[in-house]
Amino acid sequence: MLKDLIIAFESYSKAHQFISKHRLWKWIILPGILYAILFSIGMYFFVTTTNRAVEWLSHAIGLSRWLHHQQSAALSFLFVMGGQMVILVLGFFYFSLFKYLFLILGSPLFAYLSEKTEAIMENKDLPFDGRQLLKDMARGIRLALRNSLWQTVYTVSILILSFVPVVGWITPVISIFVECYFYGFSMLDYSCARHHLSPTASIAFIGQRRGLAIGNGMIFYGMHLVPFVGWVLAPSYAIVAGTISIYHQNLE
Repeated sequence: MLKDLIIAFESYSKAHQFISKHRLWKWIILPGILYAILFSIGMYFFVTTTNRAVEWLSHAIGLSRWLHHQQSAALSFLFVMGGQMVILVLGFFYFSLFKYLFLILGSPLFAYLSEKTEAIMENKDLPFDGRQLLKDMARGIRLALRNSLWQTVYTVSILILSFVPVVGWITPVISIFVECYFYGFSMLDYSCARHHLSPTASIAFIGQRRGLAIGNGMIFYGMHLVPFVGWVLAPSYAIVAGTISIYHQNLE
C-alpha cells in the first residue's frame, strides 16, 4: 500500500504540470470557484450549529449537571475531550455529505475531465459522445450514492466509539482515513468505467489498490488547508491526479 500512496502523492505534482502544459485551467477555475463558494457557505452553517447541538445534547441527557455535581477536573477533561472528538467526527461526516452532493452535481465535469486527461495522455482526439457521457454520469451518481450509504454506516459506528473516553480520541483519525478512501474511490472509478470494469469489478480493483484512493483523498483534503485557492483547485486536481495515477495500472 505504501507504493500506491507514493504514486498517488506524486500524481498531484504531475497533475499540476499536466494542467499547465495543456491549458486546462478553464476546466479547473470556474467549477472550482463554485465549489469554494458552496464549501464556505456549508462550513459556516456547520460551525454555527454544531457546538450548539453538542451543548443541547449534553444538557438534554443531564451530562452537564452530572459533571457539575461530581466536581472532578479529570472527568470534566475527559468529557470535554470527548465532546471535541464528537465535533470532529461530525465535521468529517458533514464534509462527506457535502462532498457527495458536489460529486453528483459535478459528475458531467468529472467524467469529461477524466476522459479528456486520458485522451491527451494517449495523444488522441476526444470526439463528443453524449451517450457515453450520460452513462459515465449515471455510474458516477450511483457510486456516489452507494459510497455515501456505506460511509454513513461507518461514520455512525465511529461516532458511537467517539463517546468512549480516551479510546474515542482516535476516532477523528479513523474517520479521516475512511473519508479519504471513499473520495479517492470516486476519483479513480471514472477510469475504471472507461475501461469497461463493472461497478463490482471496480470495487474489487480499487480495494486491492486502496493506497491510490487514500492517497488521492489525503492530498485533496490537505489542499483545503490553503483557504480559497486550495478549495478552488482541489476537486479538479483530484480527478486529473486520479486519472494519471491509475493510467499505468493493469485494469484488465
